[in-house]
Amino acid sequence: MKVIYDRETDTLSIILRAGKVAESDETREGLILDYDKSGKLISLELLDASEQVNRPHAMEFALAGADD
Repeated sequence: MKVIYDRETDTLSIILRAGKVAESDETREGLILDYDKSGKLISLELLDASEQVNRPHAMEFALAGADD
């Protein structure tokens, strides 16, 4: 998985798996889901990210159920 924030375009992309985009669906304004040819979700793109996410340039990663 890879997360990319582009300051110039204010776009936050979350790439779940490698693959070629066969279809894209804008499920709501500014949220685009990309699918491969077999219909598996491969990435999400959030437009105008700074208006929808606090600090889109920073990220915290945590495993659910992980022992501390």
